[in-house]
Amino acid sequence: MNGNPIFDSKNQAQAWGTKQSQNPVGFQNAPQMSASQLEDMYRQPSATGADTGRMTIGDVINKTILTLALVAVGAGIGWMFPALMLVGAIVGLVLGLVNAFKKMPSPPLILAYALAEGLFLGGLSQALNSLYPGVAVQALVASIAVAATTLALYRSGKYRMTPKLNKMFFVAMIGMLVFSLLNFVLMLTGAVDGMFGLRSAGGGMLGLAIGVLAVLLATYALVSDFTMIEDLSNRGAPAIMAWRGAFGLTMTLIWMYVEILRILSILREQ
Repeated sequence: MNGNPIFDSKNQAQAWGTKQSQNPVGFQNAPQMSASQLEDMYRQPSATGADTGRMTIGDVINKTILTLALVAVGAGIGWMFPALMLVGAIVGLVLGLVNAFKKMPSPPLILAYALAEGLFLGGLSQALNSLYPGVAVQALVASIAVAATTLALYRSGKYRMTPKLNKMFFVAMIGMLVFSLLNFVLMLTGAVDGMFGLRSAGGGMLGLAIGVLAVLLATYALVSDFTMIEDLSNRGAPAIMAWRGAFGLTMTLIWMYVEILRILSILREQ
């Protein structure tokens, strides 16, 4: 050695480069793969969300199907035992708030929310359907049609979130929340008559107007859910976040069904 560390380093680099040229892979003992092995490797299926630990839209669809199935089970129980409607409403409200504000989604809590909301929907649907036969099925079909149309418009790019619409949505949601709270208090105290409280005023015209607005807001909430799911998937969010998407879709679809059920009931009351 000549004692010059820089010169020695250059010699070592040149020696390593010579080895590299002899073995392009960079490992002297690297196993060589045959053509058949390479072909088998390329034929393997692409990695899924489960393989990579990342959320996919398929994961969200599967989990949404599961939550909606639990809603259906709860609705069946609530239909047979309408007295459970109040329990389902209270538990569903509490779990809805908990899930909405949790930083990371909790699958057990989301599934419990779906079951509780099913109890509420079943009892409500049975009560209204006994007064207006067939209204529950009509509301279900209409909800599916509205949700499918919203998804089609979103996929076509014709219905998207914008800053202006976001502001309008936010203001309208606050107004809807205040009205609903006021209406609930007035109905609870007996200050207003009618099955739907203030919504029954004016021969139900106010209720129809509020209901149509609520359905429009629900469609925009669906677009917001679709956008959030697509964004999380594109950013490679953890697989657990698929439950967040499923929860958002389930909550919005339940809200849409209730509003359409109320609209149809008001129309049948005329």
